[in-house]
Amino acid sequence: MNKNTPVRELKGVGEKRAELYSKIGITTVEDLIFHFPRRYTDYSEPVSAEFAQIGEHAVIEAMVVKKNPAARIRQGLVLYKIFAEDNDGTRITIVYYNNRFAADALHEGEEYLFSGKISGNFTRKEMNSPTVLKADEKNLLRPVYPLTEGLTAAMVTTNVSEVLDNADDIFFADSLPDSLRLEYSLSTLEYALKNIHFPKDQHAAEVARRRLAFDELLRLQLGMILIKNRTRTENSCKMSHRPKDMETFRKSLPFEMTNAQKRAVEDIIADMQGGSPMNRLLQGDVGSGKTAVAAAASLFAAKNGFQTALMAPTEILASQHFKTLSEMLEPLGISVCRVMGSMTKKQRTETAEKIASGGFMVAVGTHALISGSTEFRNLGLVITDEQHRFGVGQRSALAEKGVNPHKLVMSATPIPRTLALIIYGDLDISVLNELPKGRQKTETYAVTSKLRDRALGFVKKQLDEGGQAYIVCPMIEENENELAAAKGYAEGLKKTVLAEYRAGLLHGKMSAAEKDKVMSAFKAHELDILVATTVVEVGVDVPNANIIVIENADRFGLSQLHQLRGRVGRGKSKSYCVLIAGNVTDESRQRLEIMTKTSDGFEISEYDLKMRGAGDFFGNRQHGLPDLKLADIAADRELLADCQRAAKELLGKSPDLGKYPALKAEVEELFSRNDNAAEAL
Repeated sequence: MNKNTPVRELKGVGEKRAELYSKIGITTVEDLIFHFPRRYTDYSEPVSAEFAQIGEHAVIEAMVVKKNPAARIRQGLVLYKIFAEDNDGTRITIVYYNNRFAADALHEGEEYLFSGKISGNFTRKEMNSPTVLKADEKNLLRPVYPLTEGLTAAMVTTNVSEVLDNADDIFFADSLPDSLRLEYSLSTLEYALKNIHFPKDQHAAEVARRRLAFDELLRLQLGMILIKNRTRTENSCKMSHRPKDMETFRKSLPFEMTNAQKRAVEDIIADMQGGSPMNRLLQGDVGSGKTAVAAAASLFAAKNGFQTALMAPTEILASQHFKTLSEMLEPLGISVCRVMGSMTKKQRTETAEKIASGGFMVAVGTHALISGSTEFRNLGLVITDEQHRFGVGQRSALAEKGVNPHKLVMSATPIPRTLALIIYGDLDISVLNELPKGRQKTETYAVTSKLRDRALGFVKKQLDEGGQAYIVCPMIEENENELAAAKGYAEGLKKTVLAEYRAGLLHGKMSAAEKDKVMSAFKAHELDILVATTVVEVGVDVPNANIIVIENADRFGLSQLHQLRGRVGRGKSKSYCVLIAGNVTDESRQRLEIMTKTSDGFEISEYDLKMRGAGDFFGNRQHGLPDLKLADIAADRELLADCQRAAKELLGKSPDLGKYPALKAEVEELFSRNDNAAEAL
């Protein structure tokens, strides 16, 4: 049996089961073997039925003492009840619905290990549709697989066992050199694949997981390094001239640049003067001054005769960048324009003509920048803000407006360095880890919904003193979950202590023109309160807004809460953030307490990564990276460090992995699912 054998050729797998397998991405036996258990059920330490907790999972060893006849309780539903007693004489009822085979497999007088969720009450314990082992079974650690309706654990276990017993030698051929495997104390691939599915104990399972997680992280690291190396073409936009205007620019700013900003500017200038195009991530916390660094980079490019394009994900954010860059650059003779989808056809045409002729040296806009009508005379620098909110195609389309232009990616989402190295492994990284002088800390409070009236009273106090407020809700309209919804909330304010104040509404379903109108009114203090969804999360700058209330704060990730909190604290007034929790659990209380204790976005993101895992870190994953099945970036940091060293060792011996053809093929196959990466590889 080889890797490409269709799964439908396995015993017991007909067309119906093959269709079920295809629903979870399994079409070949290789897919099946790399469909790893998400956890294991340990049958080695059963508990007494008497002490098993209602609502909790438990393993109970008991003897079947009686089997009731099948009972048809309603049309199409047959109930099977089996009564069993454990060694203490405590009875437990085993219940199956429409599963005659499972019921028939249990025999009176025989002992079994039952694993499942305990239901019933303190006098009558039940277990519905448990998984079952004979009490004398030797292998007591059993895999629990991700499944789909109609596909059972027993089916998967049987099919996996058949594959492992009949796989050919090539199936277990190891792509890692023996020397590297021994250096990092890794098992063979054959051992790992057999023991990830059927380990004899927890230690064997962990040894197997470590090897397979190492493989995942190593392939990811190798792919990223290869992309970085292969995209380092000759610098066609070399900028050797260092103008005096750079110092003039720094002195003209209304604030003193932080040391981190100065270092980032020097990194960028060195990149643009180097032998290959810049490919750098500028990562900074809320309010760390990324736009000023982008302005310095744009000035340097312009003084060397090159144009800059800055693309932001929303018109609100693009407009803000346009305003800031215009104020910083136009006094130095650098013309700045904006390119938005909401512009009139005449405005777009006139702007496009001036960009094409070099009349505008800096163009700021949304994805409208990548439209066919926008052509540059000499594009040398592409800046993308919040890159993970753009698709792969959109990012590459902007770069194609020039000839291998320098690329600067800005992110206001503080990302732990371990995760940044994975997500942005093909970029060099500059971190702005200092806040500009004078930037105030925002006092943060976490309360339950019982204190909402008091929180709104606190908002009124800030408004009475001339401030403005954001109120953020996680939804636009009410639904069955009764979460605070923006529309209903805005209406409801008329019945609170805030009734006399002018409130506006901002949400993602509004048109760009409608959003701009509301945001402009809020900036101009024509509105006192802005009730909004998370559309205000990134970049909106209203210095007079000094308080933000976040409803159902327990529903947000910590990094997102930190981003939202960054909407205030931009002016001279003392600022506040009030987190209102709708569902108070020990976990939500612990998470929100972190927000009240620190304003360090990187510290918060580290905690968020540990709590939520890398896959959920950005919410909807748009960065196009291959999924990790076993590796956990938060927990496997030492393993990741090992993989980074191993990747450098391998590429040091063979820069294109030519000496390791099997490993090279695995890397190329992994990255073939990512269009942008596949082109580079």
